[in-house]
Amino acid sequence: MTTALPRHYVGIDLHRWRSVVATMNEEGEQLGCERIDNSPLELVRAVTAYGGEIEVALESAYGYYWAADVLAAEGLKVHLVHPLGLHWESRRVKNDERDAAELANRLRRGDLPESWIAPPEVRELRELSRYRLKLTAYRTSAKAQIHAVMAKEGILPELSDMFTPADQRLIDKMPLDGAYAIRVESLRDLLELVDREITMVEKELARRLKDDKGYQAIQALHGVGPILGAIFVAEIGDVTRFASARHLCSWAGLTPVHHESDTKVHRGHITKQGSTYVRWAAVEAVARYHGGSPIAPTYERIVKRRGAMIARVAAARKLLSLVYYGLRDGEIRCLADKEAG
Repeated sequence: MTTALPRHYVGIDLHRWRSVVATMNEEGEQLGCERIDNSPLELVRAVTAYGGEIEVALESAYGYYWAADVLAAEGLKVHLVHPLGLHWESRRVKNDERDAAELANRLRRGDLPESWIAPPEVRELRELSRYRLKLTAYRTSAKAQIHAVMAKEGILPELSDMFTPADQRLIDKMPLDGAYAIRVESLRDLLELVDREITMVEKELARRLKDDKGYQAIQALHGVGPILGAIFVAEIGDVTRFASARHLCSWAGLTPVHHESDTKVHRGHITKQGSTYVRWAAVEAVARYHGGSPIAPTYERIVKRRGAMIARVAAARKLLSLVYYGLRDGEIRCLADKEAG
């Protein structure tokens, strides 16, 4: 007859250089708590120090990927903790040891607020799509700096966009001297480099997603092209982890705050708690075309009563709902039925 191994719960308060590992048994007794230098060997040693069947709670902190992968490779069950669900800001005393012990205890009690651990391929897609956003921010900053130099010299732009290859000759003709000429020339070199890197990242995203049916399907939506489509695919990941489109919209922070007490119900602005990237992409997609034929009537109806900002958020929520079905089914039926008709 085999004896069942004791179950142990481990909480890890992860930091950049050092972390705290606390272990607790099923009765809630803390078996140990130690601070370690971050390394795969040290982490595995501290987590498995007391043996048994081990479950690990790891906070979704800066650079958690390596720790989650190391523990999963050891066959341990890892739970990624959503920090907003902990409400630690209300605690009178907060330190690393207490944080690690609290993670272990909440895992033991079964009331741990969990996040999804994205698989490595999804993380790589996110890395690429987020890096492209960073690069475009650098590009926008460089263009704004060139306009700032022009303003200092009293030079008015002849075109709204002077940075296309054909129109950069206007910058060549600007009467700039000294430090101003040096800065503009340097910024133009940076723009050329950033444009090259953006093209490289876009090609890699296209290569990785070329066979993704959901990625192809959601591009049928007005306002969703290859870049926003890549953001939706990368950030949402496995869309089947959401029970419905409403759950996805809630996760993206596009649903209103809900306060209910007795017979009183109050709904406010959207929560904005969730994926910043998905929320931004959904709002950006409806900014110009308002979602096209399946969504624009909703936008037009709401804009008359509530204004453009609320209407845009409502359109973004409806678009994200269609993104859910496109990623789940590989098609958006309301668009497919319209084309068939």
